[in-house]
Amino acid sequence: MSYLERETAAGPKRLLALDGGGIRGHLTLQVLAALEDLLREQSGADERFVLADWFDYVAGTSTGAVLAAGIARGMRVHEIADLYDRLGADMFEKPFLPHRLWYRYRADALSNTLKEVLGPNTTFGDPRMRTLLMMVLRNASTDSPWPLSNATAAKYNDRSRPDCNLQLPLWQLVRGSTAAPFYFPPEVIKLGERRFVFADGGVTSYNNPAFQLFLMATLQAYGLAWPTGEDRMLIVSAGTGYHPDANENLKLSSLHILHNAQSVPSALMFAALVQQDTLCRVFGRCLVGEVLDEELGGLYDEPGPAPVKLFTYLRYNADLSRRGLDALGLRDIDPEAIRKLDSLSSVDDLRRVGRAVAERDVCAEHYRAFRR
Repeated sequence: MSYLERETAAGPKRLLALDGGGIRGHLTLQVLAALEDLLREQSGADERFVLADWFDYVAGTSTGAVLAAGIARGMRVHEIADLYDRLGADMFEKPFLPHRLWYRYRADALSNTLKEVLGPNTTFGDPRMRTLLMMVLRNASTDSPWPLSNATAAKYNDRSRPDCNLQLPLWQLVRGSTAAPFYFPPEVIKLGERRFVFADGGVTSYNNPAFQLFLMATLQAYGLAWPTGEDRMLIVSAGTGYHPDANENLKLSSLHILHNAQSVPSALMFAALVQQDTLCRVFGRCLVGEVLDEELGGLYDEPGPAPVKLFTYLRYNADLSRRGLDALGLRDIDPEAIRKLDSLSSVDDLRRVGRAVAERDVCAEHYRAFRR
């Protein structure tokens, strides 16, 4: 089925949202692999089954945009995992001096591989796309978040416009979403006669794009206006792990400019990630997800401000603290190593964490009500 057919297809709507998180996308891939196996078996399909056969709308930010674009193109999860392995050390190759003063890694290998895998001429609105796709970028030129969707009725997807988003190269949008500050150089994209500089979507409020995906699927302004209801819409959200970094011995003298420059961006991103998750649990019926905090708990099926729940919600993520890893039975994994967004040496451990999360949380019962 083409994504164009999915816009108006009958039946419950099934949405998938994927967080940003650099190399920690390997954790997400293990959850997606388990989910692909479960849905294939549940659907009675053969080995050609892919997540694009089941989900109607897929969203991603940063590394999540790579995964989402691959899924929307009809790739199997193991093929996307192979893509990550291929990039490997090439993606994290140091740039020549003096460029290291601006960013840590070159983008050549990433750009070339995205062109090869997604297609150099594949556009955002290519009718061969299997699912609707939303990706979050940050437009550094206008200092604003840009959640872009390929829904055909959206205002800036009008093909008569010279700056129609659907005409943009898919690989370049993915590259723009992954241009994490300090890690990769930004991506310059031309829209009509205007030129914009795009940076990582993870430094917006949508590093976790789940609730924004809900809005883009249901608000008339975004061109879809899909019906809501806990039996009519499912939102599956997968993270790349989180790591509460409490420091009870923190001194006031430590809160200098360098400390703030290093800690404040990640703190703001974590707060935004939690907010998106919380909103989904408040307005949706949450069936699975780690505890938000000691005050809210998990908000599982908690009555919210709306008279009814607007969707069913599943959240897969992992606490990468020592306590969280121990709870998963992974006492030998070093939490400091797997927290890094560019730690290639931790890939195998990240896969183990992802498999543990999938074994703990992915449940066939949660998906039966949304079969067509």
